[in-house]
Amino acid sequence: MTDQEIFERLRSILVETFDIEADRVAPQAKLYDDLDIDSIDAVDLIVKLKPLVGKRLQPEAFKAVRTVQDVIDALQGLLKADAGAEVGDKPTAATA
Repeated sequence: MTDQEIFERLRSILVETFDIEADRVAPQAKLYDDLDIDSIDAVDLIVKLKPLVGKRLQPEAFKAVRTVQDVIDALQGLLKADAGAEVGDKPTAATA
């Protein structure tokens, strides 16, 4: 999934769930300062993001998240970690 695809889904969630105007949602927008997303809203957001990665998201993975781009980066990191785990779980000739 590309950053743009994640951004579009994230923007849709923010607009539909929190009634935020779509033009306010930009990668550099700060969740708390610009979009009025507080800690309780952040938990709701994490729940809504679960289908993007196909598993339960741990709130710890989002502690450093401050902007929309931070959310995109965190989700990409989780997606890449899953892809790496799938590949890395199989023994190779060098490790077997």
